[in-house]
Amino acid sequence: MWDFSITRALGLMGKTLPFVLLRLAVYFAITLAYILVTGLGAGIGWGVGGFGDPDFQASTTFWGGLIGFGAVGAVMYLLRSYLLYMVKAGHIAVLVELLDGRQMPEGRSQIAHARAVVTERFGQANVLFGIDQLIAGVLRAITGLVRGIVGMLPIPGGQQVVAVLHAFLRIAIGFIDEVILAYAIRTGSTNAWESARVGLVLYGQNYKPMLKNAAWLALIVYGLSFVVFLVMLAPAALAVYLIPGAWSAGGLVFALLFAWSVKVALLEPFAIACMMEVYFRTIEGQAPDPAWDAKLEQLSGKFRSLKEQALSHVTPGRESTGTAASAG
Repeated sequence: MWDFSITRALGLMGKTLPFVLLRLAVYFAITLAYILVTGLGAGIGWGVGGFGDPDFQASTTFWGGLIGFGAVGAVMYLLRSYLLYMVKAGHIAVLVELLDGRQMPEGRSQIAHARAVVTERFGQANVLFGIDQLIAGVLRAITGLVRGIVGMLPIPGGQQVVAVLHAFLRIAIGFIDEVILAYAIRTGSTNAWESARVGLVLYGQNYKPMLKNAAWLALIVYGLSFVVFLVMLAPAALAVYLIPGAWSAGGLVFALLFAWSVKVALLEPFAIACMMEVYFRTIEGQAPDPAWDAKLEQLSGKFRSLKEQALSHVTPGRESTGTAASAG
């Protein structure tokens, strides 16, 4: 079974209610923007199609809706680093302090305090985004290593098993990159590149319990997301009915969007709180294993880039920590 406490994770969610509400507001607003702009695009297409025959009108309605949907997607792509900086990293910063038993400072909101912590650790949004991208790349390399190990085992239907395992692990590691960011925040170092490097080495030398718990959380999170998807099919179908030309694919797409918004607003922070508990408890008292450091350097160009950034970083006034014990 898993090594995390669901009760404790839910308690942390309750204690970070301002961030939970912020996530709900942000991600449901994004979903609403997708629906409204898609509807607007379909409406414009439907109006333009009025100058032709019914088949032409159906085609322009579809393309208008698709262009509207794509326009919102493009804006979200451009804003992804800002969302990571303002919403996800801020929530992680507060969760770290609560997991360590520290109280929020009085006279300042959770969100303002978290913003100050994230700014101190990472500086600007593009730095945090760059670190997050490198972390994700290293985690993919570790997953590939695990896949290779499993592939060498004498398992019947080995290739099919490895393919399924690889797909599942790619989903599971989505909860781990933010745990490495949590470690970078927890160390108190202003050299976030070095903290992320150490955090990845500690993850690598403990990959078995981390992947096991990530796999359980992937089942829980995506199982609940599927339930939300089924529940939201009816209101999504209503939204499609209100769009001119009844965009037939829209019901499925909008239901997926509703499920996605619940997943990123509620289920993902729950999963990250669980993974942070497992990670911090597992690495307690450990020092980074030089063998794993060398292995990751050989395995991943992203890890080498992370080390280069860490070495070139000038830390104002304090040095980065080298062991997990000093992070506590």
